[in-house]
Amino acid sequence: MSEFEFIMSLFGLILGLALAEGLGGLARALKASHRVRIGWPTALLGLFVSGDVVTFWMYGWWMRDALPLNWPVLFGGFLVTATYFVAASLVFPDDPEAWEDLNAHFDKQYRKVLGGVLLCNLALIAATAAFFGLPGAGSLRVIVLTWSFFPVAVLAIAAKDRRVAVACLIWLIALYPLSAVWH
Repeated sequence: MSEFEFIMSLFGLILGLALAEGLGGLARALKASHRVRIGWPTALLGLFVSGDVVTFWMYGWWMRDALPLNWPVLFGGFLVTATYFVAASLVFPDDPEAWEDLNAHFDKQYRKVLGGVLLCNLALIAATAAFFGLPGAGSLRVIVLTWSFFPVAVLAIAAKDRRVAVACLIWLIALYPLSAVWH
């Protein structure tokens, strides 16, 4: 087993659990949809967190040759993946039927979820800078696809109006397919 395989056995497990937690919450909400309205905000938040977890997993693969097997990498990676797990677990309530409308749950939780994902992305940028520097950081592609994430996420967290938070989520979600086609 290589060092990377050992490291990813921990990170991959927790990231997989984060995805399962989010999907499990969605499944519970869909099963209760005859009694509770899911709403776009909650659905978008779940899509965003899932997309970001998958993106983090892809970055782990990209960084595989640079990640040393040591305490800071394992503990730092644990903190980041655990944060993703907690964020994913907050997207949907444990008992959707306890809520008439999941928009109220969204209003209560989205700042925590987005704050957790923002911290994970800050850690990813710090790790990328530490291992590789930030080549091309000033290119239009990197400015749009990477750097726009941070002010938009902060705006969503600070927003008092759900419509602003949803608009920010739409932008953040749009960055994933845009990064796939913009090379």
